Amino acid sequence: MGIFKRIKRIFKANLNSAMDKAENPEKMLTQVIIDMNQQLMESKKSVASAIADEKRLERQMRNNQSLSREWEEKAKLAVKAGKDDLAKEALVRKQEYDSIYFQYKEQWTNQHESVEKLKIVLKQLQRKIEEAQRKKNLLIARAKRARAQKRIQETMTSIDDSSAFEVFDKMSEKVDRLEAENEAVLELSETNNGKDDLEKKFEALESDTTSPELLLEDLKQRMKEEGEGNG
Repeated sequence: MGIFKRIKRIFKANLNSAMDKAENPEKMLTQVIIDMNQQLMESKKSVASAIADEKRLERQMRNNQSLSREWEEKAKLAVKAGKDDLAKEALVRKQEYDSIYFQYKEQWTNQHESVEKLKIVLKQLQRKIEEAQRKKNLLIARAKRARAQKRIQETMTSIDDSSAFEVFDKMSEKVDRLEAENEAVLELSETNNGKDDLEKKFEALESDTTSPELLLEDLKQRMKEEGEGNG
């Protein structure tokens, strides 16, 4: 039964190694299942060898049992022939084969029990591997999710939230201050270069050379100078 304990340790070690590395969960778990099937094949060979030993012991047990019966028949034949001494020798030989038969029977019984237990464990192992194959995709998804959560947690841990917001607030204050300074400069510029309403009105009158009254006066003046006026 030690072989199955060794296989269990190998399976566990391979799976833990795959989950620890988990660089490629699908590749890792696929390789684990390949290793498990390889170990299963080796286990089947060991069980097959144990079964072969059982069959060999059974054949030797049956053979000695058959020889024992043959010498018993020979002893009966000698008795019928009135040869008791020969019958005794035949019975002694029968007894020898009986002894060997019982020794083989004991070995065969123990081997048979061991083989039956190995068969049961082998079937359980086969079912476990089949279950692992069915759950492979689920394990891959879990491994990827665990890695993603780990990365998120590491990222969250590495970020200093308070300092980040402080930088943001300081930048916002700086922009507000620059905008206020620009507005102040613009206001001062308009104050220094501007004029009051009265000055603006007179400038408009002085610059308004296209009014009808001014044009009419100009025309009358030119006509008077040319002698075309009536008066």
